Amino acid sequence: MSKKQSPTEKSVVGRRAFLKGAAAAGGAAVLATGESAVAASESVSVGAAGSAGYQESGHIRDYYKTTRL
Repeated sequence: MSKKQSPTEKSVVGRRAFLKGAAAAGGAAVLATGESAVAASESVSVGAAGSAGYQESGHIRDYYKTTRL
């Protein structure tokens, strides 16, 4: 036997489903961007494995360009 839901109960259930979906989508987005960031950092570190000290790479130069006033 199922009882009928009142309009407020329906909105609560709808809100919960929306929030669950939003959380799942947000988690998937974080995972997707996290994997690409790891892959990019691995390719940079492989090229600089034999050298010591600070080395300015392409992504560092791009960052510096965004911080200029």
